[in-house]
Amino acid sequence: MLLPIVRYNDPILREKGAKVETFDAALAALARDMIETMHAAPGIGLAAQQVGRAMQLCVVDVTRVNDKTMTWELDGGRPPLELFMPMTIVNPVVTVHPVEKEIVEEGCLSFPEIRGDVERRDEITAKFQDAQGVSHQLVCNGMMARCVQHEVDHLNGVLFIDRMKKKTLAPLEKALRELAAKTKAAGKVSSLVAVSSKG
Repeated sequence: MLLPIVRYNDPILREKGAKVETFDAALAALARDMIETMHAAPGIGLAAQQVGRAMQLCVVDVTRVNDKTMTWELDGGRPPLELFMPMTIVNPVVTVHPVEKEIVEEGCLSFPEIRGDVERRDEITAKFQDAQGVSHQLVCNGMMARCVQHEVDHLNGVLFIDRMKKKTLAPLEKALRELAAKTKAAGKVSSLVAVSSKG
């Protein structure tokens, strides 16, 4: 089921997600709906806050990303992307490695048509659970690392615009004000999303 995507400046995008304690059919269904919504958007990541749920859950799928330098290790092995993507990430803890920072243009499904350069470390370790509660460890770099960092930021109420330098953000301010006004005019979208995602 496709879910409405919450837009900037809905307050739920600033909420830190609650830890997921129950791994049941409802959680698995929400993860499936989020993956369907992400693919339809189309996007490579989607956090629970973006569909009106303040919880530690996000989904990622970088199978279509053109990044030949990207490497990964999942639970000590290197399976083909198609075997573990799309990935459901629950209760993640991310450790950023002390490697070079990379500046790459990012977008966000909650900020349609707004893009800007964001500086992030190029390698991470992420410890998390899947939709069934099984623990995993992912070590990755490149676009996979960037995507995971972007989505985990969402889970903590941090947006990609918060990580932009002032000179990058300045030209986007008009578009951000206009988007915030549209969101306000549309009402509190997240309350509608929370109801619809239960059924």
